[in-house]
Amino acid sequence: MATVKLGILLPTRGLLIGDNPPEHADLILEMARRVEVAGLDSVWVGDSLTAKPRLEPLAMLAAIAANTQRVRLGTAVLLAPLRQPVLLAQTLATLDLLSKGRMIIGAGVGGAFNDDQKREWLSAGLNYKQRAGRLEEIVQIVKGLSTGEPVSFAGKHFNLEAARILPRHTQPGGVPILLASHWRAQQDAQINRAARLGDGLISISDSPEEYSQLVQKVRGIHSELGRDPANFEATFYMTVNLNSDEGQAEKEATEWLTRYYGAEIWGTRWGPFGGPERLKERMSEYVEAGAQTLIVRFAGFDPQRQLEVFLEQVAPNFS
Repeated sequence: MATVKLGILLPTRGLLIGDNPPEHADLILEMARRVEVAGLDSVWVGDSLTAKPRLEPLAMLAAIAANTQRVRLGTAVLLAPLRQPVLLAQTLATLDLLSKGRMIIGAGVGGAFNDDQKREWLSAGLNYKQRAGRLEEIVQIVKGLSTGEPVSFAGKHFNLEAARILPRHTQPGGVPILLASHWRAQQDAQINRAARLGDGLISISDSPEEYSQLVQKVRGIHSELGRDPANFEATFYMTVNLNSDEGQAEKEATEWLTRYYGAEIWGTRWGPFGGPERLKERMSEYVEAGAQTLIVRFAGFDPQRQLEVFLEQVAPNFS
């Protein structure tokens, strides 16, 4: 089968939606170390403030950086518009130094599709209708500040005059930023944003056929702008449940996703839920569609068991 970089989404929200409140976050660190020992590429954490409460992602990545040596450390995805760009640039610079250049940021505008999501922006003192514009300015500012040189910026949401942070980002060009894009959304702004400003794209809800069109479109615009295709990473984020009993896999995944989101959303766009062969087939379809990195999230209440099945029966087919 095709070679692809494999990442695991660590359960920084899943830890909180089980029947028993956690007393510590050891599970997250144990899974991160297990992923590294197994030779996978990366570990990732999600983000939400109040709509889908979880462990704060950048603090969590600092702890993971201190407990690992090799795996890349990512966000899938960071709600960057919730943050102030100078503080974000400083935090990312610190994380990149702590991790010796292992950081990668998936970022998106986030949702404002229900009352909980709208309240999340209001709780941060922000107008959710401005989140796309904030994201674009934040990416530009963070990239500028990554060099350690003074940055001046005049935008609709942020204005800087000779602002400078240290340390500079460890990675040449700064911490890579993958911007969320979805073909099914049919929003040219998303696609153009990823091509103009991103170091790659990350998608979560597209079918393999849709994802193929997305990657081709974004890469085409990226090339037209004269940007280096070698420095562009196409990523896809999958949600799965590994259980040879497909009925049980679907039942558990549905319950988990309902607790996670407060409603059963997206239906068949999640998955597959079932045995390893189904997952291997689906992963191969995304690789064929242009995915260079696949992030896997386990929709189940025993993520360590799911991870072991994945490492033993799925991951070896993609190395």
